[in-house]
Amino acid sequence: MHFLAEPLRSSYIEKYPIQSLFSFPIIPYIQVCQFEQGEFIFKEGSYPEYMYYLVEGKAKLYTTQKNGKVALINFLHAPTFMGEIELLNSERYSKGIQTATRAVCLAIPIHACKDKLLTDATFLKYLCIFLSKKATMLSAMYVQNQAYPLVNRLAAFILLSADHDFYKEKHTEVCEYLGVSYRHLLHVFAQLCEANIIEKQSRGYIIRDKEHLQELAKEV
Repeated sequence: MHFLAEPLRSSYIEKYPIQSLFSFPIIPYIQVCQFEQGEFIFKEGSYPEYMYYLVEGKAKLYTTQKNGKVALINFLHAPTFMGEIELLNSERYSKGIQTATRAVCLAIPIHACKDKLLTDATFLKYLCIFLSKKATMLSAMYVQNQAYPLVNRLAAFILLSADHDFYKEKHTEVCEYLGVSYRHLLHVFAQLCEANIIEKQSRGYIIRDKEHLQELAKEV
C-alpha cells in the first residue's frame, strides 16, 4: 500500500466526492492510498489506523475459523466503507480484508477525527443506512444458498469475483462460501467448461461466454 501525492490525491477526491456524507470538513483529513492485488487492507486481529472508503476495485472479506480453515464471507465492491464497525466499537479488526484487484481507497485517520465522526449526525445517519443494507444483503445471500441450484449460484459468484473476465478463487474457500462439497463444485465447473461458458487455464478460468453466464446468474 502506498499513499498518493498531489496532484493525484486531489484528482481522486474530486472524482469521488465524499464531503456530502459529513457535516464537518473531512477533505483535510483524507489521504488517498492504492493497494495492489493480493494486499491486505486489514489483517485479522489488527488495530485499524484508518477507516477506508473503497472507490475503485474490489476486496475479499474473510475470517479464519478455530480449525484453521479460511472462510470467505463476502466480496466488497466500490463504493463501500471498511473499518466502520471498529470505529464504533473501538476494538481489533476481527476479520481480514484482502484486495481481489488493484484498489484505491480514501483513507480517514481514526485517531485524528474519531470524536468528530462519532458526533456527526450526517455521517451517522448514512452509516445506519449503510449497515442496514449490508445486513439485508447478507441475509439475502443466506437465502440464495438455500434456495437455488449450484450452477446458478456459481455463475453469479464467478461474475462477482472475476477480474477482467479471469477467475482464480480457491476451490476450498468457494466451497465454504457456497456451502457445497468439493466434488459437487468440481462437477459444476466441468459442466460450465463443457458448455464452453468458461475455459480452464493453469491459474484459473477464463470467461468465454459472459452473456450465458449472466443468464444463469439472473436466476439467483
